[in-house]
Amino acid sequence: MSRTVAQAALTLALLTLLPVAQAAEPPPLFSAQQLTPETALIAARAALAHCRGAGHQVAVAVVDRAGLVQVLLRDRFAGAHTVDIAPRKAWTAASFRMSTAALAAETQAGKPMSGIRQSPQVMAIGGGQVIEASGGVVGAIGVSGAPGGEADDACALAGVKAVADSIELGN
Repeated sequence: MSRTVAQAALTLALLTLLPVAQAAEPPPLFSAQQLTPETALIAARAALAHCRGAGHQVAVAVVDRAGLVQVLLRDRFAGAHTVDIAPRKAWTAASFRMSTAALAAETQAGKPMSGIRQSPQVMAIGGGQVIEASGGVVGAIGVSGAPGGEADDACALAGVKAVADSIELGN
């Protein structure tokens, strides 16, 4: 018995001397890319122009990666509610890192994520699109006022497209 105890003690001692694989400590700071206000304005104007071309009066909001509004434009005859809804769509897209139409599909009644819709800020309806550069979210755009989420989405995508090349080249 004492030989077994000695072997166990020796094994334990050797194991404590072996280097333990530990994850590298993360750096204390990190850098994140953000849209400039000028770039956000280009996206918002392009979305607004696309909607106008389709005959829709809308509000457009562009938010940074944290969901804070950088630009909010409201066309002349866009409904009063659009000033509230467009930023919420943009915030939702930035927060969940997905389009609001995709979130709407994932949060239908009976789905595991359906409870997300209970958050007062969440807007799970088409019209919110993520703006990405180098595979990371740098902001989002939300459009409200066109007849339905698909039309809002088309305008939001026009805004994303208007800045896509410049933000990819800016990296």
